[in-house]
Amino acid sequence: QVQLVESGGGLVQPGGSLRPSCAASGSFISINDMGWYRQAPGRDRDLVALIAGGSTNFADSVKGRFTISRDNAKHTVYLQMNRLKPEDTAVYYCNAVVIRWHNKYLAVWGQGTLVTVSL
Repeated sequence: QVQLVESGGGLVQPGGSLRPSCAASGSFISINDMGWYRQAPGRDRDLVALIAGGSTNFADSVKGRFTISRDNAKHTVYLQMNRLKPEDTAVYYCNAVVIRWHNKYLAVWGQGTLVTVSL
């Protein structure tokens, strides 16, 4: 069993910052990719940021405002969100691809954390 636990969402005013985190726990050998996705009401779940090895990838809408980092020793990924806009309001989901025994890859989702950007 592998779990992802997110924290750090909340309510913030436009222009503000948040730094949600996501920690993986359970039975695995290592973690390959880690990333953040978001889903606004009535919309699809879209990629926000991804970190794999030394490479990062961002949605065009957050480039220059968001950064992603990870602490491999803690199995944790962070999303630093700056200059937040109302359109960033969504449930943010953490995703990780973990490597288990016999070289099995498993994609795991967190439960989601709500980010609301509003006055």
